[in-house]
Amino acid sequence: MNLREDRLLVIEKRLAEQGRVVSTELAEMLNVPVDMIRRDLRDLAARGACRRVYGGALKPPVATATVPGAQLSALALRAASIISPGQVVFFDAGRTNLAIAHALDLELKATIVTSSPAIAAALMAYGNIELIVIGGRIERTAGAAIGAMAAEAIREWRFDLCLLGACGIAEEGISALHVEDAAMKRALIGASVEVAVAAIADKVGTRAPFHVAPLECLNRMVVEQGAPARELERIRAAGVEVVEVGVDE
Repeated sequence: MNLREDRLLVIEKRLAEQGRVVSTELAEMLNVPVDMIRRDLRDLAARGACRRVYGGALKPPVATATVPGAQLSALALRAASIISPGQVVFFDAGRTNLAIAHALDLELKATIVTSSPAIAAALMAYGNIELIVIGGRIERTAGAAIGAMAAEAIREWRFDLCLLGACGIAEEGISALHVEDAAMKRALIGASVEVAVAAIADKVGTRAPFHVAPLECLNRMVVEQGAPARELERIRAAGVEVVEVGVDE
């Protein structure tokens, strides 16, 4: 196969299915020189379709994803249902967790702790929720307080449930876009009895730059339908309870 656009389509499909590609394997499969594959990967990276790494490329992490409102609402409603009255719950930052905050039962009686100003603002209307905000330096791209001050405050808590944000979730585990955010997430996992992730389909099979924890640290995952089946099989094999949510649910 020598037509450039055909090669690019094959590479993008393989990235979508497997989350990664190896230059030498692609060259052998497509019967072209490795240098040609490297040029293809450079072009795809320039389009934002992959993240180049030594020897190949990875599916790019999703920093902000565009998700149809109905899909995100269904995902948020299902994830909100795992919170039980009386629990102490930590809400990590992220668009999906913000949607979950908006989807909570207005009569829910629980203690909710968060480091996200946006999530705290969303929960102000919930009169039965005891709302506690963890302070510290706000990382704007993460949308939350991270760093030493926030991590130290976390150590004083024991959460029944943590709704962890994940920039990427794949066979290697959970990953984050920022090193301090990754450290904060590890502190949250250590302070929680149960850890759950709600994720849009595009985040499954995606690797962000900073490793947080292996899949075995997760108890539950609520995910939008359409995530790569092979990746979901690996997540389930790690002992994670996975619930797939469709638009009509």
